[in-house]
Amino acid sequence: MSLEGRFDAETDVVRVGNDARQRYHDSRGYGYPLEGNEIALAPVEAAHLLYRGDLDAVVDDATGDRLDFQAFANREPGTDFGVRFLVYADLRERGFYLSPAAEPWVDDPPGGAVDFAVFPRGKGPGDGEIAYALRIIGERTDIPASSLADGVLAVVDEESEITYFEVTGSEPTGSTATTLPSGVDATLLADRVVLWEPPIDLYENAFYGQPLEGREYERPTLQCSLLEAAYLARRDVIDLEFGAVRERGREVEGERFDRRLRVYTELREREIVPKTGYKFGADFRTYAEVESVAELGHSELLVRVHPAEAVFEPRDLALDVRLAHGVRKTMVFALVERGDGATPAETDIEWWSIERLTP
Repeated sequence: MSLEGRFDAETDVVRVGNDARQRYHDSRGYGYPLEGNEIALAPVEAAHLLYRGDLDAVVDDATGDRLDFQAFANREPGTDFGVRFLVYADLRERGFYLSPAAEPWVDDPPGGAVDFAVFPRGKGPGDGEIAYALRIIGERTDIPASSLADGVLAVVDEESEITYFEVTGSEPTGSTATTLPSGVDATLLADRVVLWEPPIDLYENAFYGQPLEGREYERPTLQCSLLEAAYLARRDVIDLEFGAVRERGREVEGERFDRRLRVYTELREREIVPKTGYKFGADFRTYAEVESVAELGHSELLVRVHPAEAVFEPRDLALDVRLAHGVRKTMVFALVERGDGATPAETDIEWWSIERLTP
C-alpha cells in the first residue's frame, strides 16, 4: 500500500498515518510515534523516504500541493537542508539509524547543539544508546574554537564528498619524571639560549635542548629554544632571569610566545616532553615517556596552539589532521585563554584532539 505524508509548516514535521509506525519507525528507525499508528518525520527523514520511493508524496497542508522528492527538497534552497540530506543518506547507506537531535527520542545528546544522533549499528531510537553526536557543516563554514565539543563533525565539500572528523576533549598525560639541576651557566642569544656544561641527564633523559656538535666535552653544551629556556629559568635551573628570557621571546614572536609558553609549561608539568613541531607544521611534537634520547621512540601528538577565540576553516582542519595521520600522530589543538603567561594554570587551556573517522 502506498503512503503519503502531510507537511505541517508550523511544527516542521511530516505526519504519516496508516501502518507508518510499523513500516517506518518500528522496523527502520524513522521518526517518532504519535497517536495510534501515526508517526512524525523530520523533513530530512521524509526526503530520504521520498528519494528511496518508500513514500509516494508529501502534501503541503498550507497549499495542498503534492510534492515529490525534487519539489520537497527545493522548498528551501537557501538553507543547509542539502548538506544535511547528503550526510543523512550517506549514514543510512552505511547501515546506521539516526535521528535529528531535536526529536523527542533523543535525550540530551552528548556534544551540545548537534544535528543528528547516530545510533550504534543494530540499535535504534528507542534503545537509549548513541554512537555519535553529529554536527554537519559545509566546507566554507567557519568553526569557532569555542564551539568544539565531543562528537563527530561531518564536512561536506563543494563536490558533495563527506569527511568525518572525531572531536574529543583530551587531557594529555605522560610519565617523563626528571630531577632538574640548578644554577647552570647560560647565555641569552638573539633567539635561543646556550647552556654551558649542564648535567648530561638534562639532555639524555629529559630531552632539553640540542648538543653543540664538533667538540668533545665531559658535559654537553646545549642550545635551547627560548621556550625551553624560559621554562628552565622560571625554575632556577639556569642562571638567567625568567623575565629577560620571556621578554626576548615576546620580541621574537609577539604575543604568540606567551600562548606557546603556557602550553609548553603545562605539557612539562604533565610529564610530557614537547619538542618543536616545525617540520610537521605544528607548534610541538610530544613524547609521553622519554627514558633515553638514545632509545627515543616516535612522538605521539602534534600540538597546534591557538587563542581560545580562534576561528578555524574546515580545510585547515583537514590539512592538519591529514598531515598528522600521515606521520602516525594525533592532532591536538591547545586553546589558550588570554593572559600574560606569568602563572600557568590548567583551567587556562582546553585540549581537543581531532582525527579522521570512517563510520
